[in-house]
Amino acid sequence: MIDANFPQAQRFHDRLREAEPQLLQRLDQFRNAQILVVGDLTLDEFITGEVERISREAPVPIIRHESTRRVPGGGANAVYNLAKLGGQISVAGLVGHDEQGQALIQIFQEAGIDTTGIFIDRDRPTVTKTRISAHARQSVTQQVLRLDRKSDALPQPALQQHLADYIAQQASTVAAVVCSDYGDGVLTPKVIQSALNGDRTIVDTQSQLGRYQRATLFTPNLPEAELEVGYAIEGDRSLKQAGSDLLERTQAQAILITRGGDGMTLFERSGTIEQIPAFNRTDVFDVTGAGDTVVAALTLALASGASLWEAVVLGNLAASLVVRQFGTATTTIEEMKEALTQLIANC
Repeated sequence: MIDANFPQAQRFHDRLREAEPQLLQRLDQFRNAQILVVGDLTLDEFITGEVERISREAPVPIIRHESTRRVPGGGANAVYNLAKLGGQISVAGLVGHDEQGQALIQIFQEAGIDTTGIFIDRDRPTVTKTRISAHARQSVTQQVLRLDRKSDALPQPALQQHLADYIAQQASTVAAVVCSDYGDGVLTPKVIQSALNGDRTIVDTQSQLGRYQRATLFTPNLPEAELEVGYAIEGDRSLKQAGSDLLERTQAQAILITRGGDGMTLFERSGTIEQIPAFNRTDVFDVTGAGDTVVAALTLALASGASLWEAVVLGNLAASLVVRQFGTATTTIEEMKEALTQLIANC
């Protein structure tokens, strides 16, 4: 449901109702969209067990293993979201010469994702975030430890060039290139330049937006936007100033600032500013990976011929579904259609 306190609520309701047939058509067209994702690929690992006793070796619990679950994280989550929404997805990135990298590649291949552009980095491990959770008998499960595997070193220059060459070859053959930059070293200047060679480049980066000059669209959240512009964004005046400053700094066609429960604000180079309210402010359980979901849905929409406003609406809709689930999550076209119909019915 859309927040009734949203200043332009009725006008937005009317516009959404009018756009419903077109939005449903865009969702049906997702399956035809060819997308290349360039990203920092992460494996998220969740290990769960029961606490048996405290160890004699150290004051730590001994946990009897019960289950291990592995899902794509970081830029890999953006890849997986795109695939689950039906797009024809290929991925470019690096994994280590290790079991975690092979596990991530297998997850992708089982989802129908083209992994030709994943190269092996023998000098750096696959970025892996292992969360160990435990419970006593008849008690809730809680996270007790997180173990990260990663390297702060950049890939070797030859490997950077190899990856950049692959991206340059593919960029002109797809409807859009997504750059999912989590700061783990894959998006070097050479790689970024190749990614910008396509007709449409969507950038999701946590910092230094200026590295992606003249990209089509950036999708910073509010803290990322504040970090980039160097001042707090509080109220409409500073929000509009931030949008203007980010457009000037990046020379992008558009900037989308995602603002959690306050919705999203789209700034276009033409001067148009669109406010999109949050579609779900009550059933929010976990926002982990929601930004990746926004990027996935809006990219597929743009690749299917949607306007920026239509694309942002569908991105917002997808995010409103995944925040109802714990951990990194995905949604489907069928779920989005049902949610859109319910949303409009409740307007």
